[in-house]
This record gives sequence, C-alpha cells and structure tokens, in this order.
Amino acid sequence: MRARKPRTTPVERAVSAGGVVLREGATGAEIAICGRDSDGVWGLPKGTPDEGESLEAAALREVSEETGLMVEIVKKIGVVDYWFASNGVRYHKWVHHYLMRSTGGNVADHDFEYDRVEWLPIDEAIRTLTFDNDKDIVRQVKSELKDAP
Repeated sequence: MRARKPRTTPVERAVSAGGVVLREGATGAEIAICGRDSDGVWGLPKGTPDEGESLEAAALREVSEETGLMVEIVKKIGVVDYWFASNGVRYHKWVHHYLMRSTGGNVADHDFEYDRVEWLPIDEAIRTLTFDNDKDIVRQVKSELKDAP
C-alpha cells in the first residue's frame, strides 16, 4: 500500500489594527461596537494597514472610517492571534488593539462595512460582541478601568 501524500494548505499571515473606543456615558463607560445585519456579527473596528502604514496609523484610520468617529490613541492594549480559512487558504492573523478616546464625530457617519455602530455600556458590549477575542480585549479594558485610580 502506498502512503498518501499529506494535503498541504497554503498558509498566509495577516495583520490588522483596531481599537476599543471609549467614552464616558450617562451611566458610566461606553464603547463603540460595529454590527452587520446580514450575518448578525458584532465586532470591534479594525482593518488592514495600507502599504507602509504603521499599525498605529492604520488603527486610527480604520476605526475612524468604520465608526464615523474622530479618535486618538490612549495606549496599546495588546495583540490577539487566531486562525481561519477562506477560499482554500489558511490564515494566521494577528490583531493589534489600542485603547482609544473619541474626540468627535458621529457614529451615524460610519462607512459601508457595517450597518450599525452603537455606543454600549461595557458589560452590554461584552454580551453583544460575537467573537471571544473581542470580548477578552474588552474585559481587559474593563479590568484596567476598574484598577485605575
């Protein structure tokens, strides 16, 4: 019997940058999350850096485009990585997250990638977000806010 040749699937590396946009709402801290009606997915705003663009610049641009908000970076939160497949290619993706503060703009002015952008209290945002990685990043922000003086 001949040994079967193992199947090889191409693997690509992908990098994104985005943020957790924070504001003080009437009942406490709120974050902006983005939702699509077509598949019910709610996520944090993020996207791929353009050629030669720094991670920080990409995060600022993508968050601004996807939320309609003007933002500034407060600090880097962390990096998450995960695997996914698309069109016969496996991807190993790293997402660089930044804590951001809204300095203006309006969520009604978000771009076409999402149907809705909403400000939610942190606990409600955690319940609403679709992906565990996003929930974990927001939990980290919540913990840091709780520990802040």
